[in-house]
Amino acid sequence: MTETWAVALILFATWIGAFGSVYLKRGSNKLEFNVRKIIGNHELILGLSLFVFSSVFFIIGLKGGELSVLYPLVAASYIWISLLSVKMLGERMNKYKWVGIVLIVLGVSLIGLGS
Repeated sequence: MTETWAVALILFATWIGAFGSVYLKRGSNKLEFNVRKIIGNHELILGLSLFVFSSVFFIIGLKGGELSVLYPLVAASYIWISLLSVKMLGERMNKYKWVGIVLIVLGVSLIGLGS
């Protein structure tokens, strides 16, 4: 049986990981292959840190349920990244991306209901 707190923690981990992806993208725009510049690239370091925190929450969440139920929730990161890309990176959404998000939500919901 998968616990509700585990589902919430996995979703929270995907949300933090999505911020990590956005900051990695922003940091990659300033990326230079020089150790001093990489250490000084605060957005890149923040993105990596957020991925570490996301992984910690993910691992803790895995203790509370079945992997076959919890892992598909990682698909929620596509939703968060799409929304954050619009807000923080100025990217645009089109109808195909919105349909994709709806299908992801539907698919994850069906997996959750099937458990």
